Amino acid sequence: MLEEYIYNAYMESFENKRRGDKLEEIESIQKYIRSAKKIVIPNWTTTKVKIINKVLNEFNLNSAKHFEFPTNSADFFRMPALAKAQMALDLCDCDLVIARGRLGIPGSGSLMLFLDSKGRILTGACSASHVVHGKSLESAVYDEITECLERIGLTKE
Repeated sequence: MLEEYIYNAYMESFENKRRGDKLEEIESIQKYIRSAKKIVIPNWTTTKVKIINKVLNEFNLNSAKHFEFPTNSADFFRMPALAKAQMALDLCDCDLVIARGRLGIPGSGSLMLFLDSKGRILTGACSASHVVHGKSLESAVYDEITECLERIGLTKE
């Protein structure tokens, strides 16, 4: 189903007929996330995993597993958060990756992304650098994952 919506959107763009997202496309993303059985969070520490799972539970979604491996090499890429998610997809089979890391260059803030099993971005959220917003890591992660889910129309149970 998701592939059908993606294909149709590509064709609409090709034909210069695309005029924005459709409700059924968003619902397809929601369905994919709701049905994800194996969700992984690639990182080196458990703090983010605990917060992310707390929010997934608040949205009545399946819990994620901590996929622990050294992710610091992702910092050498232009979008470290995306690189971290792609590394996880290269290293394990999963339905969904939830990755958080630096947005871009040092000082650019944080980015949280949800990628499907093919590496397509389903949703994401950014936050300013910690030195700008002053939030704790836990608070920033909580806000980012909540925004990721709310931006595709999911609500807390």
